[in-house]
Amino acid sequence: MAVTVPPSRLKIYLAFAAIYLIWGSTFLGIRFTIETMPPLLMSGARFLLAGLILYTFARLQSVPNPSLKQSKTSAIIGIFLVVFGNGGVAWAEQAVPSSMAALLIATVPLWITLLGYLFFGKPKPGIKTVLGLILGLVGVLTLIGPDNLMGQGKIDVFSMLVIIISTVSWAFGSLYAARGKNVAAPLMSTAIQMITGGLLQLVIGAFLGEYNALNFAAFSGKSILAFCYLVVFGSLIGFSSYSWLIRVAPPSRVATYAYVNPLVAVLLGWLFANEAVTFQMLLAALFILPAVILILQANAKKEQTTLTAPPQVAVAGKD
Repeated sequence: MAVTVPPSRLKIYLAFAAIYLIWGSTFLGIRFTIETMPPLLMSGARFLLAGLILYTFARLQSVPNPSLKQSKTSAIIGIFLVVFGNGGVAWAEQAVPSSMAALLIATVPLWITLLGYLFFGKPKPGIKTVLGLILGLVGVLTLIGPDNLMGQGKIDVFSMLVIIISTVSWAFGSLYAARGKNVAAPLMSTAIQMITGGLLQLVIGAFLGEYNALNFAAFSGKSILAFCYLVVFGSLIGFSSYSWLIRVAPPSRVATYAYVNPLVAVLLGWLFANEAVTFQMLLAALFILPAVILILQANAKKEQTTLTAPPQVAVAGKD
């Protein structure tokens, strides 16, 4: 017998805090890891390890194993989110600065709105949502600046294209996950997503010849610490929070993390990579933060009536 339990506001707020703040720091973490680690092997190992830990924890909590259909659904989500989403960004950061990657990913809400309307039967965006998206994108463009946007001939166009594809994949995977069809228990579903995505990244990394560049002796202490941070905070806490949040809150709201992450990424770049905080960045914040507020407020009353948590199994034992 399944029982539907409304999620607490505190839990929702904590999950939003995790994807707003923690994920803003993962771009710098990825940059530090791939200084001495192959990107796809690093990302694959990160998610595989986190997935196995989460799976073990779920089983210790008597969470039932997913059915074949549930496993298939979680695996598909993992391909879009973990392989193409996170893996693409990790690979592209070899040529694209972490702050630039965060800024490019700020287009996720736009893709979620567009794909949701075109393929997932979502209603036409309201005025507040459209205005919020426009303000957010203006803020991102302001933060990048015309010189950085053009790159003065230094930007790797292909790597930027990979990140854009990653954002589209992430948006599609998020919308697919939000449908809630044939979905396993939250912990188990997230574990399967990470295990599937991690394994596939290891295979792709091998296909691209990354094992030839693998040198454990060359791993720096900074890269190892960054890898541990990505496993614990980026995957176990951040990714798990996102996987749960996308099922209990409207995707348009959850996607607002993409407007906050660049600010966090730039701030951390200033603190740990000696990047300057300029008037241009502060001006961008005047566009980005109101954009987040507008999107969060869009159709708030209507969304509250549909905000429900995923079913929790009241009688354990059915694997």
